Amino acid sequence: MPFPEFNLTKVPDELSDEDVLLVSDIGSTGIAAAEKADIQVGDTVVVFACGPVGLCAIAGARLKGAGLIVGVDGNPERLRIAEQMGADVVLDFRRTDVVEEIMKLTEGKGADVAIEALGGQMTFENCMKVIRRGGTVSSVGIYSGHVTIPIETFAGGMGDHRIVTTLCPGGRERMLQLIQLVKHHRLSLSSMITHRMPIDDAIEAYELFEHQKDGVIKLVIHF
Repeated sequence: MPFPEFNLTKVPDELSDEDVLLVSDIGSTGIAAAEKADIQVGDTVVVFACGPVGLCAIAGARLKGAGLIVGVDGNPERLRIAEQMGADVVLDFRRTDVVEEIMKLTEGKGADVAIEALGGQMTFENCMKVIRRGGTVSSVGIYSGHVTIPIETFAGGMGDHRIVTTLCPGGRERMLQLIQLVKHHRLSLSSMITHRMPIDDAIEAYELFEHQKDGVIKLVIHF
């Protein structure tokens, strides 16, 4: 670890490890997706995929002052937690045409910002479909292959759209900022911790998480 004296961040005595555990990775990443999109007070924001990063993006959108936040996923448990994290409306893509529903919610205008938190071609295209002219797509998902921009969802290149990407911001100052949000009850990510297991069960824990069993969102290993 280069320069550890400059990178390590002390956890305040009044906070537990679990209170701040998730801010160092997915918390910083998801919130950065909202920051990079330059969300303005009152904006309509749609988050496609409510996995851990998407849930943190919802929290980030709320911190940035979004007026309406819509969470999209196909997992009922994730949608339930999305509401806890700040989503005003949740949509199950297996039960509804989410693009059509979002256009209804915005009275045909489209969302100001759409956050792609999965890394899939379909979710990326849906982001392009639901943003208004001049809107922004914030892409934070990890793509397993090439992603393309179909011309019809890019408004023929004349939609004044903006596509931004981000990576997990780190460093002591960033962690101090996020820990302050937790300390003063502006941010809580602990509702995403659905399972706790001892280190002796680490193999089982990884299998549980990899195959998304038992409604797992985030799993903490205790030593």
